[in-house]
Amino acid sequence: EAAARRERYGLFARALGPGEALLTAHHQDDQLETVLLQLLRGAGLRGLAAMPAIAPFGRGWIARPLLEMQRAELEAWAHEHALAWVEDATNADEHLDRNYLRRQIVPLLRARWPSAAGVVSRGARHVAEAQRLLDLLARTDVERAAVADALAVTRLRVLPEDRRRNALRYWIVQRGHTLPDARRLSELAGALLAARADAHPEVRWGDTLARRDGDRLSLQRVSERMPSRARARGAAVTDVSVRDEMSAEAGAAPLLDLEWFPRKTALELPAGLGRLELTRDPHGPIDLDAMPEPLTVRLRRGGERLRLTPSGPRRLLKSLLQEARIPRAERARIPLLWSGERLLAAADLWVDVAVRAEVGRPRRGRLVWHR
Repeated sequence: EAAARRERYGLFARALGPGEALLTAHHQDDQLETVLLQLLRGAGLRGLAAMPAIAPFGRGWIARPLLEMQRAELEAWAHEHALAWVEDATNADEHLDRNYLRRQIVPLLRARWPSAAGVVSRGARHVAEAQRLLDLLARTDVERAAVADALAVTRLRVLPEDRRRNALRYWIVQRGHTLPDARRLSELAGALLAARADAHPEVRWGDTLARRDGDRLSLQRVSERMPSRARARGAAVTDVSVRDEMSAEAGAAPLLDLEWFPRKTALELPAGLGRLELTRDPHGPIDLDAMPEPLTVRLRRGGERLRLTPSGPRRLLKSLLQEARIPRAERARIPLLWSGERLLAAADLWVDVAVRAEVGRPRRGRLVWHR
């Protein structure tokens, strides 16, 4: 059921144009079933809030204008207007949890509590309001701990454990990943953050990997490696020592100078440096319409600077790396994305204000460094 739902909504999201809305016919009885299913799965507040009346979806919105109406009302209206509809044959299969609830459990609830659907829907709205307040608190905590697209472990550890879990849940959802189960979330908020700085612990669920490097906690998508279709034409790769202040970090890293068209394909990097990919993401930090092509991918050579906020200074990349406590051995292997003489991004760590998405931008994305 879950796999079919993900596929269905994925197709809808990809078909939706900028600013368009997908209208669904979910009604009050659907909301009752959803809340019951979430309760039986041990869901938290976000799950118990069930289906919102309207929410961001793909490049537009998903709206449920019939959510306050009962199924019986809609069916009576359809009969009155002589409408025909298709009845899904699987609706009678009580091996499926939702069908079992709909056919066996909900009629018993209605017999005892006729207004059950309306009452539960009202309760879901109260839960959604509580979740919004928790999200406001989480956003404040995440902003205080943010280091580019990562979080500073030392700033998370000062939070009480329940507030820490709340912040991590919010951050994971905002980064476009699915939430982990309770056990993995506890590992993430507890053992992973408490580990030694040089231990490099990881927690994985589904296609998401949470990784700690020094004081930095980051998320990445885990998937099968794509075939190399993006070798730069005529690009020269030379194994040389990285000069100046780089020499003490990872002198064996290759000096790259690769051309990349990020909207067309991923880029396989040589010398075991991984793969770069620009993905569509409604919560991503990059304005896809502002991202130029082609880009040049290089490694550090010293003196690079990024402007992270419109009114802020151009920060030395070296200082950012030191503040994030990224291990010295990894700093020289971080791919840098250039447009001409301007540094636009340091892998998936920091993005220059020139391509950073502002609130309301319709086409957003994020860089993913698979390593």
